[in-house]
This record gives sequence, structure tokens and C-alpha cells, in this order.
Amino acid sequence: MHRRLIVPSALAASLLLAIPASAADYVPGAPGIGDSYYPASGNGGYDVSHYDLRLKYQPATDLLEGTATILARTTQNLSRFNLDLGLKAGEVRVDGRLAKFTATGDHELEIVPAVPLPKNKQVTVVVRYAGKPSEFKVDGWSAWHRTPDGGVAAQEPDSAAWWFPSNDHPRDKATFDVSVSVPDGTQAISNGVLQSQSSRLGWTRFNWRSDKPQATYLATLAVGRFDITTDTTANGLPVLNAYSKDLGGNAGAARASIERTAEVAEWLEGVFGPYPFNALGGYVPNVTSGYALETQTRPFYSPRQFANGANVSVVVHELAHQWYGDSVSVRDWKDIWVNEGFARYGQWLWSEKEGEGTAQELADYVYAVRTAEDPFWTVRPGDPGPDNQFHVAVYDRGALALQALRNEIGDEDFFAVLKGWPQRFAHGNAGVADFVRYAEQVSGKPLAALFDTWLYQPAKPASGPSPAAAAAPAGADAAPARTIRSKPVPPKSWKKIAATDTVHAHEDH
Repeated sequence: MHRRLIVPSALAASLLLAIPASAADYVPGAPGIGDSYYPASGNGGYDVSHYDLRLKYQPATDLLEGTATILARTTQNLSRFNLDLGLKAGEVRVDGRLAKFTATGDHELEIVPAVPLPKNKQVTVVVRYAGKPSEFKVDGWSAWHRTPDGGVAAQEPDSAAWWFPSNDHPRDKATFDVSVSVPDGTQAISNGVLQSQSSRLGWTRFNWRSDKPQATYLATLAVGRFDITTDTTANGLPVLNAYSKDLGGNAGAARASIERTAEVAEWLEGVFGPYPFNALGGYVPNVTSGYALETQTRPFYSPRQFANGANVSVVVHELAHQWYGDSVSVRDWKDIWVNEGFARYGQWLWSEKEGEGTAQELADYVYAVRTAEDPFWTVRPGDPGPDNQFHVAVYDRGALALQALRNEIGDEDFFAVLKGWPQRFAHGNAGVADFVRYAEQVSGKPLAALFDTWLYQPAKPASGPSPAAAAAPAGADAAPARTIRSKPVPPKSWKKIAATDTVHAHEDH
């Protein structure tokens, strides 16, 4: 039922005389979202809810043409706002009206709407743009890989600016529709579910949908000639894996690893709880890089990850990120431990499950093999600094912290924490301090000292993460750790796990 509002004449007169907000009340949005490691990443003044990307890519020339429609809500009175884009914009419209725009800095697109935007307004931004992604670099660095038959966007901590305009920071997650037109005989791979595919006049269009909030660096695009396998899990999730046709000697090992994606995801549900997204899969393009990346629903794997044979451990790592890193994303890049420490510990648990070394045996080995003088111990996983964000200590010392926690609170509470955390912060953002508080709530124990020892002290703890010496502070007197051989013997799984140490060695960015 609609109720008509009748305004008394005196009040109506006062409303007519009301003075609108002055131009001084509208200010530019910040050119960065406020990240402590990457101040220029992201932007302030608005929050994106959805990206609709309509693209055309020509592999022969590396020319990408796009129209991005961005749905957002303003978080302040905005006179101007920024998007992150490295390609050249040709036209920008805000709520249907032409807007002024200027490219500044490395990847900033400054937009001045025809009419200032009040706080809490739903806004539609349309950007038409084009360029060759391989020609865009920041300090000589690129997130775009040229391949013999196309191109790939996959990098961390940022890759979006190479192929679409965005608010490029994990703190502003959104859903995605990605529609890509490529020459017939070529495929376009992206996140989520392939909604449809059609061909016309020598071009084939692929329409992908990722229907849960997704950080911009987790959006991916791969164009090339792929062998594609499809399946459906017991729970009805579509599985799509793609392999470049020219992987050479790495092809068999890649398939033998990635075709176990559904099996690994099913096992991880027993560790981390229900799978958080609408699709599964992975892809291996013919790139020269050596890393892998947890691109949402469909991880990216470099062929070199399989140079020494099949390695399911790297699949475990990237799929573990679907819970820890993708569904629950960092609030600030200093919180990288809540991504990498847990993905590495997932590999330790897989080793335990496969009978190739328990998590405790792996923890004992890592602790023993690193002497107190090893610079490994000077890296603080809880806040490693941008230069050490992907240091092996964030992975291995980060996993040691989790083994120490497991020994301190016991398996029942520990696995309740591992399952409960992705539910508590599902499709959102969180940091190290949030995890510490959550673990304390579940276990009922004070844990600040334990996490300080393993995540923040720049020294080797006096005792390893054993049940008998659960986390003595560095340099403090502590109960003696369990006896470990003078020459530590690595568990059977160690070689495969160590082979993934470069999993996020992102070309020294």
C-alpha cells in the first residue's frame, strides 16, 4: 500500500528555501585505499559491487579493446574519483553523462563527473578503453604474460590494471561478468562458470560469471589454444581445467596434478568447511614464469611447477587459498600470513593424510634445519614488510605458528578454528589480529604470547612447536624440545612441498 505524504504549507515553504550542499562539501576521493604496504593501490570514496567487462582480444597483435561497466556506491560526497587502469581510456560516462578524465601516475584514471556525487549514491561508471597490455609496465614490471598463442593476466598483489579499470585492492571485492570475444579456434578462460559461448563472423565470444565477491587481483583472463576437460562434482559444482596445447614435456605431469582438483577440494572441505564458490578448476598456459596463483575458482599454474613431475601439493596450496585468501581476503597486505601460512599448512595436512610425514614431523624438520643465525628467523610473518611479503618464512614459519597453536589448544579446538574462521568472515576481509581473537574465543585460552613468538619476534624461538614446549618466547628459558637428530631427515613429502617455495615468487615485484 502506498501512503501519500502531505506536507504542511509552512514546512513546504521552508523546504523550498533550503540551501543545497555547497560545492565545498564535495571533495576528491583518495588516490589510494590506505594500504600500509602499497599506498597507491586502490582508491577511496566509493565501493564497487559489480564489474561487467565486455572485451575483444586479438592474440596476433596483443590488442585488447574493452567496455567496463562498474556498479558502485559512493562512501562520501565526491567531486572526483580515481580508477586503476594502465591502458588508454577513450570515453568515460558516469550515470550516463560524459565525464572528464585524465590519466596520471602509473595507473591512475582521474574522473570528474558532470555532476558531483552525493554520499550513498548508487553510481554506474562506463569506461571504454584499448591498448596492448604487454606494453604497460610499472617500474619495468608487468602482470601480463604474452604466450605463443595469446596472453594471460595473473599476478599478485595486482594485475587488474593491465586489462580492466577497477578499485584495485582486496578490500573492495565485487562480483564479475566477463565476456570475451576472440578469433575462432581460440579460447578465453576466466573465473567462475561459463554461462554461454557463441560464434559469429570469425569470432567466438565466451561469457563467464563469478557470482561471489572477488578481489580484483583474483580476477584472471587467459586467451590461447587450450585442451579443456570438464566434469561435475558429487555436489553438482562444475569443474573446468584448461591446458595449453604446447606444454611439451610438462603436459602429462600438469594434467596428473590438476585433474585431481575435485578430489583435493572435497578433502579440503573436511578441513576448512564447505567450498565457498560456484565453480572449480585450474589452468596451465604456456608461460615462462615459475609461480602459481589462487585466482578465484580457477587457479593459475605455470608449467615449471610440474617440471619435475606431478605435484598435487601445489594444487592443495592454491585450492586452500579459496578459503584462506579468496573467500576471506586480507584487509591490508601486511596480513599476508592469513593467506600463505594457512595454504602451506594445508600442504602439511595433505602430507599427513597421504602418510608422507605428519604436520608435527614437518614442523620439527623446519625448526631443526634452520639455525638460529639463519635470516629466515628475522622475517616476521605477521608483518613481514613489502620486500618480504612472499618470503619462504611467511610460508614455513607461518605454518610453524599454526602447529604451535594446534599443540597449545588441542586438535578439537584447532580444527574448529580452521573450519569456523572461513565461515565467520566469508566473502569479506580480515587480518592477523582478527584471527588471534577468534582463536582465543574458540579455545578460551590467551594466545597473544604464542602468536607474538611465532609471528612477530625476529629470532628463532627457544623451543620448537612441540606438544611438550608449546611456544616458549625467543631467548627465554623453556622446557627442552623433543630430541631431533643432529642431521635432520626430511619427511617424504618435503621435496614436493619445497618445490612449491616459488609458488608466489612473483618475478621480484
